[in-house]
Amino acid sequence: MTSKPLVAPRNCADLRFLRDDGHLSSGIGTLVQGALPPLLPVLAGSLVLAALLVAGLGDLAGATLFAPAAALLLSGVASGHPHDGRFDWLVPPLLRAAEYLYLFALGYGAGVPGPLVFALMTVVVVHHGSAVRRATCGVRPSRRTMRAMLGWDGRMLLIAMGGVLGWLPFTYGLLAGYLVVLLVWESATSWLDAPVPTEAGEPRNEAGGIDASAI
Repeated sequence: MTSKPLVAPRNCADLRFLRDDGHLSSGIGTLVQGALPPLLPVLAGSLVLAALLVAGLGDLAGATLFAPAAALLLSGVASGHPHDGRFDWLVPPLLRAAEYLYLFALGYGAGVPGPLVFALMTVVVVHHGSAVRRATCGVRPSRRTMRAMLGWDGRMLLIAMGGVLGWLPFTYGLLAGYLVVLLVWESATSWLDAPVPTEAGEPRNEAGGIDASAI
């Protein structure tokens, strides 16, 4: 019996895909055309967002709602970069953490019912986890479907708009429901379209089983 060489699994992950940018962030990135490395803008935007949330947690109204989301849009200027730097793998986790912090802090500070905050954050986490799994397996949703998920920038700005209008609990519930429906539909259709590996190439014995002597 001859042993087969071990081959490392191919990593299909694309950090630009894992950023989960929406229309606004991608549009800002086209202005720079990938010339700006992504890590520093993301770090700056995340720090400003955190500082603004801490400073305005007791008075979440008007511009205070938009300021953190607008600050994080600093990250959008580097969305077109190939993300091939040594530490650029940190960019998606930082964007995730910033979005989670914003959704939690805004919901908590504005008195949104806990189940609504939990529901929205859960479906966003599932969406991000699905994106990582898909990128690794090479089963990606279409660009149009990803845009329909609104991106981290679109979700944050939509929540901010709901807060300005005084509809924050309604906006949390509406966004959570919309994302659940879209995620379930897209997951079912894309995974069903994924190619299924076959064992046609394996040597068979007379009984139809795999011939172990040929391995």
